[in-house]
Amino acid sequence: MSTTAATLKPRKSPVQARSAATIEALHVATIQVLTAEGLSRCTTTRIAERAGTSVGSLYQYYPNRDALLAAVLEEHLDDVARAVEQACNEHRGKPVSQMASALVTTFLAAKLRDPSKSKALYAIAGERGGAELAARLRTRIVAAVAALLVSAPDAHFDDPAMTSMIAFSALGGPVRAFLEGNTPAGYDACLEGQLILLLTAFLQTHQFKPNSPRTSVAAAGRGRMSAEATASMMAETNPR
Repeated sequence: MSTTAATLKPRKSPVQARSAATIEALHVATIQVLTAEGLSRCTTTRIAERAGTSVGSLYQYYPNRDALLAAVLEEHLDDVARAVEQACNEHRGKPVSQMASALVTTFLAAKLRDPSKSKALYAIAGERGGAELAARLRTRIVAAVAALLVSAPDAHFDDPAMTSMIAFSALGGPVRAFLEGNTPAGYDACLEGQLILLLTAFLQTHQFKPNSPRTSVAAAGRGRMSAEATASMMAETNPR
């Protein structure tokens, strides 16, 4: 582990409800001070005061301010990953159009629920383990989306992991542009609708084509099942 990575690690993890409550208060206070006063004035003293605790209590859990900022960033990214993973689990077996809509809506809701918070964390991520944390987020989301795509009843993906990676990049790029402030007025208002159109069109290129071998096999299978079900019902209603 590098010296920089070591300085960003918490001193200890909460084991009791009271400790967890203290850490949660510190995380909330960190965001409040960071977004209201900026990084230069986001000191451990101000954070502890806003959280209603002592600086000594803060240092019981975090060796310095940057370790606390890194923990807040990690919590934010973990929330995003968990939200997308849950959406993927809930939409398995749905048509790809519903998958696309759910992925966009869920990702944006988790990532941009509080735009000022997301922008502030993005701005300070570079020197606080942001690249490693973002890589972990990407790995989790790509795996979840790949598993989702495999379950699609109306499409086939030759390389679900690659398709998932491209889909995630299609979502992440426009969001990153917004967080960096490189977008025009009104961009965020139309972002969800535009991304749904983009991702839906991309995933639907993998839909079964009429008269394709896979479509014919699926249709034949459904036909056999229907014939067998009909025969069974006829036997039950017309016993010999």
